Amino acid sequence: MHIILISNNLKKPKTLTLTGVHLVLLAGGGVLASVLFAMGLNYLSLRYADKIDSPSLRSLVSSVQQEEHKKNQSYLRDSLNAMAVRMGQMQAQLLRLDSVGARLAELSGIKPQEFRFNQNPGQGGAVSTLPSEDMSFAEFNNKIQELSLALDDRSDKLGALDSLLMQDRLKKKMLPSVMPVNTKWYSSGFGVRIDPFTGRRIFHEGVDFSAATGTPIVAAAGGVVVYSDFHPEYGNMIDVDHGNDFVSRYAHASKRLVRLGQVVVRGQKIAEVGSTGRSTGPHLHFEVRHRGSPQNPSRFLKMPG
Repeated sequence: MHIILISNNLKKPKTLTLTGVHLVLLAGGGVLASVLFAMGLNYLSLRYADKIDSPSLRSLVSSVQQEEHKKNQSYLRDSLNAMAVRMGQMQAQLLRLDSVGARLAELSGIKPQEFRFNQNPGQGGAVSTLPSEDMSFAEFNNKIQELSLALDDRSDKLGALDSLLMQDRLKKKMLPSVMPVNTKWYSSGFGVRIDPFTGRRIFHEGVDFSAATGTPIVAAAGGVVVYSDFHPEYGNMIDVDHGNDFVSRYAHASKRLVRLGQVVVRGQKIAEVGSTGRSTGPHLHFEVRHRGSPQNPSRFLKMPG
């Protein structure tokens, strides 16, 4: 850029040449001057606002103060709105944690009145002699962030614990633990005994419950019927697969009430006591097998009373 200066005091015109560097420096100087001017007005508005007599200058300073106040108010309002939203999310998290806590208490067998999740915990104490301090906005915001992170962490951990306890409870429900007949004693236990037909020692792979013919036989746990037919030795026999390689067996029944492939629930009537097959009288022969190996049913069954 070329600038030509003409004056009566000059014998001939002068030419000034401005390069790109000069223009950038001029622009930077203009921006710097504007910033310094704004900073100066802000300083004057804070330091000498009550001593300014010029109406025009006072009006200019007042407009700067109002603009600054608007910006602060807008920032404060946006921050409060964001905190209000976060508080709402935290309240929802607390409600979920209360429900998870109540469910965990139920799964673990704790009485509900021992943990009152719907009430605030009691707090108190003597008044401290140390001076108290007001919490700043920044400190309050930091505390909310810390509490939010802690809630997220507790929610994840309680959720994982809830899943584990639920799985454990389901597994226990699938174990053959319900008494298959309504009786309180075994007529023949699990283990080595004298065979009633041969008189020789032999391993008894289940337990016998003596009961009248026609007494209901129920499933010791839920599962799928994998055998329902007549067996040469067991007579009318039913096998129920409970998953996890557990199978319960019900033998010598007078009547079978379920078919192969049928799904049964815990406590459902599946047969009636009889004396079919290799039997000396009406009773239920009950077995629990894990991966084909006989297990002592008394480890699983919950005796009445």
